[in-house]
Amino acid sequence: SVCERAKAGCSPIMQQYGFAWPERMSCDSLPVLGDTEVLCMGYNRTEATTLPPFFGKPTRPAKDAAKNLTPLGGQRPSGPDCGRTCKCKAPLIPISKESHPLYNRIRTGQVPNCAIPCYQPYFTQDEKTFATFWIGLWSILCFLSTSTTVATFLIDMERFKYPERPIIFLSACYLFVSMGYIIRLVAGHANVACNPEHHHIHYETTGPALCTVVFLLLYFFGMASSIWWVILSLTWFLAAGMKWGNEAIASYAQYFHLAAWLIPSAKSIAVLALSSVDGDPVAGVCYVGNQSLENLRGFVLAPLVVYLFTGSLFLLAGFISLFRIRSVIKQGGTKTDKLEKLMIRIGIFTVLYTVPATIVIACYIYEQHNREAWEQAQNCSCPGDPHRPKPDYAVFMLKYFMCLVVGITSGVWIWSSKTLESWRRFTARCCRARKPTGAS
Repeated sequence: SVCERAKAGCSPIMQQYGFAWPERMSCDSLPVLGDTEVLCMGYNRTEATTLPPFFGKPTRPAKDAAKNLTPLGGQRPSGPDCGRTCKCKAPLIPISKESHPLYNRIRTGQVPNCAIPCYQPYFTQDEKTFATFWIGLWSILCFLSTSTTVATFLIDMERFKYPERPIIFLSACYLFVSMGYIIRLVAGHANVACNPEHHHIHYETTGPALCTVVFLLLYFFGMASSIWWVILSLTWFLAAGMKWGNEAIASYAQYFHLAAWLIPSAKSIAVLALSSVDGDPVAGVCYVGNQSLENLRGFVLAPLVVYLFTGSLFLLAGFISLFRIRSVIKQGGTKTDKLEKLMIRIGIFTVLYTVPATIVIACYIYEQHNREAWEQAQNCSCPGDPHRPKPDYAVFMLKYFMCLVVGITSGVWIWSSKTLESWRRFTARCCRARKPTGAS
C-alpha cells in the first residue's frame, strides 16, 4: 500500500517527462502492510489503519534514481525490450491501408509500413528553408559558369582540342545537373519529391514525369561527368606519358563518347526498370538510394569510387611523366615555362575536381553508415533523449555544395585572355553580319 500510494503520486509526473514506472519497483511484488507472516513490523494492531502524514504527498525522486528510469514508449537502446517498443512515431507516416502501393514493402527504423514524410523530420523549419536557398544559390551559379564554358566552346571549337576537350563535355554535364536542381527550385519540393496523395516521400517509383526528369538530369549527367573525368585523365596520360599527339587522341573520340554516354544510359535504365527512383527529403529532388541503402551502395557509391580511383591513377601516371619530361628538358638547357604553366593548370583543375569528388563520397559513406541508426532512434527511443543519434545538418549542406562546385570551377580552364579574344571576334562577326548591304 505504501508503494501504491507513492506510485499514484509519482507516476503522472514521471509520464509528463517521458518515464514509465520501473518494473523493478512493481508494487505487486511487495508484501501487504500488516501481513504478519511476511513482515515482522508495522502490522495492524487496530481495525482501521491510518497512514502517517509523511505519505500524504509524493516525494521528488533523487537525481540518481532518475538516471535509472526507463523512457516511456521505449527501453534504453541497450535494453532487451527495445525492439518490442519500436513503433512508427510522428512525424513519420504509418501505412495502414492494404490498398496502399507500399503496404508491406517498406520499413523505416525496424518498423514495417512506416514512411518518411515529405520533408526531412530531423531538421528544423529554418534549416529546411536555408537548404532550399543554399541549393538554389549554387545551382544557379553552376548554371551560369557551365553555360559560359559551353558557349565559349561553341563559338571557338578549334581552340579546344584533345586532351583538353573532355573538360568541355564535363562542364556540359554539370550544366544539365544544375538544370535538374533549378527545376526543383521552380516546381517546388513537394511537386518533385513527394507523393501528393499520401504526403510522404517518393518510394520505388518511375514517375511522375517531373520526378523522372529531375532524376535523369541529376543521375545520368552526374555519372557521365564522372566518366568524362576519367577520360580527361586518360587523355592527359596519353599526351604526357605516352607522347600521343592531338590527332592520335582525337581518333579515339568516338570510343570516348560511346563510354561516356552508354554506361550512364545503361545504369539509368536499370534504375528505372527496377523502380528504384526515390525522393530526397532534404533537397526535394528525385535520385536513387535516398531510401534504400542497397541502391545507394550499388548505383551511387560504388561507381563514384571506381571512377575517382581510376581517374586518379591516370593522373598520377601523367604527372610522373610530365616531371620526367621537365627534368630532361631542363638538362638540355631549354626553357620549361610553357610546360610548367600547363602542369600548374592541370594540377589546379585536378585539385578542384578530386577534392569535391572525395568529399561527396565521404558524405555518402557517412549517410549510408548512419541512416539506420537515425531511423531507429526516431522510432525506438524516447523523445528528447540527449544521446539520440541525429544526422549532421552541415554534412548534407556540404554534400550538395560539392555536387555543384565542380561545375563552377570547371570554368577555370577558360579564364584566360584567349577567351576574351574569342568573344571579341565572335561579337565582331555578329556586328558585320547585321550591317546593311552597301554600308561603309
